[in-house]
Amino acid sequence: MALNSIKSFRLELDGPADAAFTGGEAVSGLVVLELSRDTRVQSMKVQGRGAATAQWLENHGMNSVYNDYTSKITYFRKRQHMIRVFDSAEVDCPPVFSSGDVVSGRVVVELSEKSRVDSLKLHAEGFAKVHWTESRSAGSSTAYTQNYSDEVEYLNRREVLLQADNGEATVLAAGRHEFPFSFQLPEETLVTSFEGKHGSIRYWVKVKLHRPWATVRKIKKEFTVIEPIDINTPTLLAPQAGTKDKMARAWYRNFGQVSVTAKIDRKGYTPGEVIPVFAEFDNATSRSVVPKAYLTQTQTFIARGTMKQKRAVVGTLSGDIVGARCRETWHGRAIKIPPVGPSILQCRIIKVEYMLKICVDVPGTSKLCLELPLVIGTIPLHPFGSRTSSVSSQYSVEMEWLRMSIPEQPEPPPDYCSVVTEEEAEQRNNTGVRQTADDLSGILERPLMEFVQEFRFRPPPVYSEVDPNPQPLNIRPRCMTC
Repeated sequence: MALNSIKSFRLELDGPADAAFTGGEAVSGLVVLELSRDTRVQSMKVQGRGAATAQWLENHGMNSVYNDYTSKITYFRKRQHMIRVFDSAEVDCPPVFSSGDVVSGRVVVELSEKSRVDSLKLHAEGFAKVHWTESRSAGSSTAYTQNYSDEVEYLNRREVLLQADNGEATVLAAGRHEFPFSFQLPEETLVTSFEGKHGSIRYWVKVKLHRPWATVRKIKKEFTVIEPIDINTPTLLAPQAGTKDKMARAWYRNFGQVSVTAKIDRKGYTPGEVIPVFAEFDNATSRSVVPKAYLTQTQTFIARGTMKQKRAVVGTLSGDIVGARCRETWHGRAIKIPPVGPSILQCRIIKVEYMLKICVDVPGTSKLCLELPLVIGTIPLHPFGSRTSSVSSQYSVEMEWLRMSIPEQPEPPPDYCSVVTEEEAEQRNNTGVRQTADDLSGILERPLMEFVQEFRFRPPPVYSEVDPNPQPLNIRPRCMTC
């Protein structure tokens, strides 16, 4: 994009210029781009970041040695693509794929004149990489930096889009040339794309154009992989509950105990859902406490047996003050899950886990926190696949079985006249010839009648506190200890 074609390029936030925000609020605005003529734009993205930085210099000694003190903390980092071009199998289809999907597109080469090309090769790759450094001290005046890095390969696919069989260069005429490509992602489970402070999981397609006596032209396009996580499984539909208590102390003196009991209906949720929290807070101390709930995300990076973690709070919930020696109950207090990435649990070096923490600041001691694990999935809860519907259906089946009880009085057998008609009875009585035991020819001429024995059990006697068979008084009661 030529710079002289841009008239203005600015960012405008909604609301007043001195607007202030708090945790959990949405920041919105507009990106204004004014152009003087038609311009081709490859991509445009907005990145938000919040960080605290401290730095100063100190002079020590006669040799004027300056010590640089620097510290930095990043509180949030968000990225949103406004324009991103990628060829796909369908028009207007975002570049998001999962295991087994087919990634297709085209490589476009525009030439101003006739050119010779040796080859045009495509390379699709997917890696999970981690890297961070730590400062180590080896003495009073010696320090060194320790590097930690590791990577896992998930995708490695190569294709040749253009190359002559005889090894000679191919001559392409001036104009536009398109080379389509298509490949299938591995059937085994991939890992969801991820961008973190100390690592990332990325997938991309790289194309190299080789020409005689010229530098290699390269182009790279990234695409997103999201592995589906179905929360409609027994493990993720199981309720999560727990209890925890802590004693409030100051100078070896106990001021009472604070206990927390909490429960949520299941373990798996999807972004945008609301988690109803059922909790009970028992404050037996002489001071008031304030219960709170936090939805936290923990990013874990692993390399060379060392672990690096980054925690962030993505959702909060504040309760009412619990007075001294009082009890507070949450009857389904709601905490909403913001648009966060799904859980990553299958990667060896990068993990993204979520936790619901119900905390109480206990006076005179550390914070009391009860942790309930969560899994953020991609496939929402099915209305007929929830645990509640399965339990209700099981209950209805049991009720149907109870309705099939045995009657109190067994049914009487049918009358003989209702089974055998009068004509059949008279015909049998008039038959004077009896067959001998050895003559069995007539038996085959008779109709075969099926006989089924019906078993019926009488119900147990009605419960009564009076013993229907009392023990005689002249019998000595048996000693239970003998």
